[in-house]
Amino acid sequence: MKEVIQEYQYLRSMISVLIAKSGYKNSFLAEKIGLPASNFSVKKQRGTWTEMEMEKILDIIENEELEDFYLAEIMKQRKNDEFVSMEQFKIEMA
Repeated sequence: MKEVIQEYQYLRSMISVLIAKSGYKNSFLAEKIGLPASNFSVKKQRGTWTEMEMEKILDIIENEELEDFYLAEIMKQRKNDEFVSMEQFKIEMA
């Protein structure tokens, strides 16, 4: 369960990068989620998004290319983690 929180925290830290990568203008996204553009810019700089704001933003910007970018970033973050091979996993699950 702790991993879920860590994943959320990582997504929250990456949301500004994802917005920049998406190509959408801040003013467009701000309007779509119901924030003044100035508040949107401050939240983007500070990373102080609410869960609802993040969900609304992701509903707009999410696409396959952006998802691939995010998954690649997760893989970079986990490059030093220990993993179990598929063979070992099957043995342990048997």
